[in-house]
Amino acid sequence: MACRFSSSCTRPTTSLWAVGFSFVSRSFPRCFAWEAFGQNNGVETYAALRKRVQRYRKEAVKGDPEIGCNVLAAPFFFSEDDWIPIPEDWARNIVRGRTYDTNEAAGTRLWNEVATRLAEPAEGRLLIAAEAARYGAEYVTRARLGQGAFRVLVTDAYRRRCAVTGEKTLPVLQAAHIKPFASEGPNRVENGLLLRSDLHTLFDLGYMTVTNDFKVEVSPQIRTKFENGREYYRHQGQSLLFVPESVSERPSKEFLDWHHDKVFVA
Repeated sequence: MACRFSSSCTRPTTSLWAVGFSFVSRSFPRCFAWEAFGQNNGVETYAALRKRVQRYRKEAVKGDPEIGCNVLAAPFFFSEDDWIPIPEDWARNIVRGRTYDTNEAAGTRLWNEVATRLAEPAEGRLLIAAEAARYGAEYVTRARLGQGAFRVLVTDAYRRRCAVTGEKTLPVLQAAHIKPFASEGPNRVENGLLLRSDLHTLFDLGYMTVTNDFKVEVSPQIRTKFENGREYYRHQGQSLLFVPESVSERPSKEFLDWHHDKVFVA
């Protein structure tokens, strides 16, 4: 595992004062990057993003070119008393950050220093983004994501496959919140499912849910209201085909139970 520490120092010979994690994702099609981040890509329109890619590549671009997405998902800051001494190999002229690998001694020391401060937060010690207050102290150790980062990381966690069908055509795959953000559901990977767009719609409307043992349940109301639904009923009782490899990123049973009780139309 590699940890990236970004820094800007008022005393560059002695201490770091800005420390952050960055989740680095693989390349995604330009349309995906635009849907996830919009004007935060640095341009005003989708067409302008295409022109920017062509300018960087110095050649005409056909179709929907792939571009890299680097997601800074959990920035946080320490108060001055907890600044971390700069490693000996830190150069004063670094302007784009520096990556330290935890397989190396310097990286391991930095990681342990950060972990200690996160594990034992004193009052006023850790200055974190305002969103953290919404989720409580335990949320300090979890990734705080914006909507765009949520989509990118959920897509990566599910290996770009629909959890229910296995579909891998990326333009029709969407990161669905299990407990909606509007209902105080967090932008965390374990509160997400990667679903084909039509299944996402049904999930949000309560015509489909996922039980806490990761089985698909389809509402009988589809047949009652729309006199159809054969495509969806074939998934009834089926286990999810794709879940994240990391247990910590798999759908939270707490959020799944919430969706089943509060949203699903039985």
